[in-house]
Parts: sequence; structure tokens; C-alpha cells
Amino acid sequence: MAVIHRTTLKPTKLELLTSWLPSRPWYRGGTGEPRLAKAGGFRLDDPQGEVGIEFMVVTDASGPQPAAYLVPLTYRGAPLEGAEHALVGTMEHGVLGERWAYDGCHDPVLVAQLVALIEGRAQAQDQNVSDTPAQEVVVSRAEEGSLPTDFTVTDDREGTALTTPQGPVLRLHRALQPATNGPFVPLQGATGHVAGSWEAPDGTRAQGAFAVLHGGGR
Repeated sequence: MAVIHRTTLKPTKLELLTSWLPSRPWYRGGTGEPRLAKAGGFRLDDPQGEVGIEFMVVTDASGPQPAAYLVPLTYRGAPLEGAEHALVGTMEHGVLGERWAYDGCHDPVLVAQLVALIEGRAQAQDQNVSDTPAQEVVVSRAEEGSLPTDFTVTDDREGTALTTPQGPVLRLHRALQPATNGPFVPLQGATGHVAGSWEAPDGTRAQGAFAVLHGGGR
């Protein structure tokens, strides 16, 4: 299990995201600097114990309406070859030293563990407490069989699409939409999903889809 260190980060994750988020096609804010707050999320374990994997939810109060974003991140002790385009920034970790933070949708370790989560082979972990399952993360899948992992990653206005030649599409919702009138209900035609909750700027709990799978396995 990943160990959550109680230590310093320079710059902080939110400081990195403040400069990075406006460059994303799915960012819905205005021209001013984002006003971010950490609002929820979960972690996954790297079986090799080398890469930190975090699905962070941040809220942004800079626009006319508050927005919430899903930001999957990986933390590495050395640069990931060929992923310069996905680098969010570097941080100095008080225990682990220099860390390279990446948009995790472009990191094969995170993608493989997200697939393992949907297939039921991995457990979502608490974002802030070591060796503790994340209680508010809900995973569902209608079909059995392994999913392909040779994804092509595309960022667009709606989020991030992970597509495969075999047909399945895994779409990550980056600008989160809270469910209305009750708990989250999967989209029609979806074959799986990962849903969770986060804290809205007004202090209430919101719930919605983080990732939705369309198409079956092999």
C-alpha cells in the first residue's frame, strides 16, 4: 500500500495546477487566475511501489459559477520518457526529494491501474490516510473479461477520451457534473463507471461520474 507522507511540497499541488489548468481544452474558467481548493478524490496503488497515483478533485471559484475538475496525477522520482507534453510541473517533496507530476491520463501506470479498478482487480484508496479504502468511490461494470490497455489519449472540450482499436472507450469527465435529484445514475449505453463525491464550494457534498466506460472487454 502507498504511504501518505505528512510533509511539505514546494510548490504545492494547487500552485502547480493554478498555472496548468487554464491550458487544458476542458477548462471552463475565465481569463483570470483560477482560485482552487482541494475538494476530494482518491488514490490507487502502483503494484511496483514506484509511482504515486492520485485522482484529485479541485474546485475553482474564479468564474461566474463554481466549477469542479477531476485531475488524475502521477508522481515520479524521475522524468517519464516521451511524456514531456503531459508534465504538470516538478515539486520538492520533504521526504522523497524532487518529484515530477504528470497528467495521469498520459501515464501508462495510472491507466493500467484505472483499468484494474474497473475490472475489480484494484481497490480505490483514501486520498489522505495510508492503507485505508476510499469509502465514497463506487465502481460498476456490466460485463466481464479483460479490457485492452493500448489506449490512445485525446483531450477535448468535454474531457479526456481513452480509445482503443478494439472498440472500448474510457472517457474521463474532467469538468465534473454533479448528479441532481439523488445519487449518480450511469449514462444509457455505458458498460461501466467510476463515480465519487467531492465537497462543493458551499460545503455540501456533490456526487458524479469520474470515468465512464463504453464497449466491452475481450
